[in-house]
This record gives sequence, C-alpha cells and structure tokens, in this order.
Amino acid sequence: MATIEHHGVPEGQVVVERFAEGQPHRGKVLAAVQAHADDIPFFCGGTVAKLIAEGYEAYLIQTTNDEKCGPTPSIGETVLSNERDVETLARVLGFKSVFNLGYRNHRLDGASPEELRARMIFLFRLLQVDTVFTFNPWGHGEENPDHTITGQAVEAACWMAAMDKDYPEHFAAGLKPKRVTQRYYWVAREGQPFNRVVDIGPWIEQKVAAISANKSQGPGGSQGSRLRAALAARGLRLPALDGSEEDADRAYIRLFQLDEYRALGEAYGLEYAEAFYYVGDRPSTRIEEYIRAHAVPLE
Repeated sequence: MATIEHHGVPEGQVVVERFAEGQPHRGKVLAAVQAHADDIPFFCGGTVAKLIAEGYEAYLIQTTNDEKCGPTPSIGETVLSNERDVETLARVLGFKSVFNLGYRNHRLDGASPEELRARMIFLFRLLQVDTVFTFNPWGHGEENPDHTITGQAVEAACWMAAMDKDYPEHFAAGLKPKRVTQRYYWVAREGQPFNRVVDIGPWIEQKVAAISANKSQGPGGSQGSRLRAALAARGLRLPALDGSEEDADRAYIRLFQLDEYRALGEAYGLEYAEAFYYVGDRPSTRIEEYIRAHAVPLE
C-alpha cells in the first residue's frame, strides 16, 4: 500500500521536466510497474498522463494480487475488488493494457526472483519498452518487501532485456532484444533521493481521478464519501463534499491529499509536481567521443 508522506531529498542538479508539445515521444513505449493498486496513482500518475499526452504508448504491470489490502474479510473478494480498481485506474490515465502477475501480496520476497525477472524481461521485449516507472531498487527506508523486490526485478530486467543470449526461446518466438533507455524511480519513502521534478499541473485532475479509482484500499478512494456519511451521522455537513459520492471522493483528495505535490511544485516554480530519481542513457565514452571527432570515411 502506498504512502503519500514521501518527502524526497534532492540529489545533485535537479532537472525540471515540463510538457513538450507536438508529441515528440510518438512511437515510444513506457511501462509503469507497481506492486499494489495505489502505487501508480500516488507516485507517478501525473507524469504518466503527461508522457501519454506527449505521444507515449503506456502499459501497466502489477506484481502482486493485493489480497491483504481491501474492505472485506474475504481474500478472494479483496483480490477482485483491487483488480477492478486497477482496470479503472488504467482507463483514467490512458494505459493501453494491464498485466497482472498475481504474486501473493506481502510475500513477493518469497517468490522466485529469477522467475519474476524473466517475466519482466519477456514483457519488456514483447512491448519494446523504452521507459519504465517503478520503485527505487536501492531506496532506503523501505519497509514493504513487495516494493523492494519489484524495483530490483525491474532494474535487472532493464539491463538483461537488451542482451541476445538470455532466454533464446524469446527470439525463436519472434521477440527481439530491447534496451530500456530511461528509468524513473519514484520517491516512495521519506529521505529517498530525487534528481528530476516533473510538472504535473495540467494533469492534476487525472491524478485526482486515478487516486479516486482506488476504492478498495489506501488513502483516497472512497474517503470523501465515507467522511460525508460519518459527518451526517453526527448532524454535520461539509459543503465541499456535496454532490455525488464520486464528487465527494475527489473533493476530499483535492482538499487533503495533494499537499505533497503542491509543496514540491512550489519549490521549483510549478503548481504541482512529482519527484523521481531519473536514470537515462549512459554518457558517451571517451572512445565514442574520439571517434565522432576524428573518424574519416574509408577511401
């Protein structure tokens, strides 16, 4: 389950990423890999919406079945409820498809790391992923094993998916190696580093809708309508929560759950922002730079 108390720590020169018009990323593919249904909405929902607007095709990958996080005592009903929430989340943000890997919630560290990594490699090659979003694999302060294992599996898969001798059966089936060139590691716990801040102001309502989609668990979801009902039982009313249940849920999110993104944005001259530790293409080596500067055509 996500937490919104994620005060990151800036590291090095922080880059501010703003909207790029003209869909410069048309033809590129991103995969957002979460452990639980409420991770993407809180940690990267605005940025994913921004990149989709810039031309990316997006896919959602979830590693666990969320069986421990829901409103009912039934594990089966909890899994189903969260699965439906994720489908709503995907629709709200514009993901093309969802892949549920189905590992036991809070037990991902007991699953085979080799199997999880292999499944990620398969998906990155199948979808030809250029950019990933997930947990920082070395982020300190992490308590949830699902978060740590998910981040580590994604990082390793980004590297191995580009190689031509791992899992040759993939190539026999028509897949090709694929190098994932960009990684956005979101800030999930207090004190984790970030070096990139993304302007999500124009997509804040999509982020609100994504948070609200998680009715089964976590902060957000149906908190507004629940608070309204609790106040009504006491003979009280908050005008800000008037309207439909969905209106109340989204109003609650705007009132109480956007402070982190607003404060981060204000620190960098933005209305709202999300923070990431960004890893891009490796810098050119001295050899590559020398070749570019001095190579001449064969005579």
